[in-house]
Amino acid sequence: MKFSFINPSPRLELKKNTVWPPLGILYCAQVLKEGGVEVSVLDQPAKLDTIEKVVNWVKKEDPNIVGFSVLINTAKTAPQIAKRIKLQNPNIKIVFGSHHSTFNAQRILQKYPFVDIVVRGEGEYANLEVAKCYEKQKDLNKVKGITFRKNNRIVTNIDRTLNKKIDDLPFPDRKISNFEYDLKVAGLKINTSKVTTIISSRGCPFNCRFCGIRKFTKGVWRPRSVENVIAELQYLQSEGYEQFLFVDDNFTLDSKRVLRLCERIKKEGMDIEWFCDSRVDNVSLNMFKKMEKMGCKSLLFGIESANQRILDYYRKGITPDQARKAVTKARKANIDLIVGSFIVGALDETYDEVINTLNFANRIDLDVPEVNILRTHAGTDIWNELVAKGLLDEEICWEDQIFIPKYFSTPVSYEKLRELISKYFRSFYLNPEQIMVELLRSATSSFRTKIFMQNLSDIQKQQDQFIKLEEE
Repeated sequence: MKFSFINPSPRLELKKNTVWPPLGILYCAQVLKEGGVEVSVLDQPAKLDTIEKVVNWVKKEDPNIVGFSVLINTAKTAPQIAKRIKLQNPNIKIVFGSHHSTFNAQRILQKYPFVDIVVRGEGEYANLEVAKCYEKQKDLNKVKGITFRKNNRIVTNIDRTLNKKIDDLPFPDRKISNFEYDLKVAGLKINTSKVTTIISSRGCPFNCRFCGIRKFTKGVWRPRSVENVIAELQYLQSEGYEQFLFVDDNFTLDSKRVLRLCERIKKEGMDIEWFCDSRVDNVSLNMFKKMEKMGCKSLLFGIESANQRILDYYRKGITPDQARKAVTKARKANIDLIVGSFIVGALDETYDEVINTLNFANRIDLDVPEVNILRTHAGTDIWNELVAKGLLDEEICWEDQIFIPKYFSTPVSYEKLRELISKYFRSFYLNPEQIMVELLRSATSSFRTKIFMQNLSDIQKQQDQFIKLEEE
């Protein structure tokens, strides 16, 4: 029995995408391998492969099952690839999984007859059971957490219970994806050595209306033990990795756990650098200092808005003052790179509120601001609210990611928001005072100096390549 996974590209044209290791797929692959199933993985956006190349890869691998990790940004590309694979070999079973598939299992099977199974929720053990059922020609009725086709009917089995013992999961084999990844923030490559992603906990107990994580993980936060995380970090170090991005949904939720992790990194004498996200509440200067001392080089805060009314609408559970204080604490702790993420364009957000958020982002001493226009998709509370009010027909839009100001008549139009954001970025990055501050910080940080030099080198390489093409 052979199970091949495909991480599909968000775009069908050959265009460089920001890519991270497909950690969800790698977890599933490792569980299958340890269960006696042969496994292969293709990361299409990393390899920049065309559909033709993907189909040829599948033909060469000759698997019994092909699994797709389908997010909202690959909701339309994955079926196009799957259809080609099924046409080439009708005997291959096609399995869809991950977030988009979980919230749209019935619709996927109704629209795409070439998809055989949808795995809902976390898929490690569901995929293994599916593979064993096909291998032993057993019925799929007892496999929890799947929706599948049987006798021209769509059958939905009961949900699978969340795996709360995530220490029992094997460490993913990063080599199976066969690609050396880089980590980029706002277009800048910020890793200066071999980097990978790691997850030290799963889920989030908060209720942010724009996020689908809570529903996907049923609002449960499940941390790995510090010992288990350290063991994986040590294993990855032995594989040559020196920098790590924690992709937890809520890395700093338990500050005592973060401090224990830092103490173990110190005790083990681990010389590593790492990056993570953080909420702005439940943080302390002491925690940030310990993190910085033990190798934390970059923090991304989910700030979202400078307006309490909008934060309350998002059910973010924070205040602008908490955001300001969190950035100040991180700065005092000498975190090298501080990133703040913002969202504008709520359904009734006013022009003044948008400007207030942009001005706030300018005031709170960030190194990198990220400003996004509000969008929604199936699985989020905002989506469900719009459907319930009759403002959104999910039978038409279920495969789309809806930009709220683009789809609805909002106080600030989509075009105006793009103009304001573009103007803000120009004023931020071209501000002489900001440039001077960043240069002074880089002068006292070897990490930041390396980032500057390697990005300068990349720019020079691109210029040299352009000149060469022009000469030809």
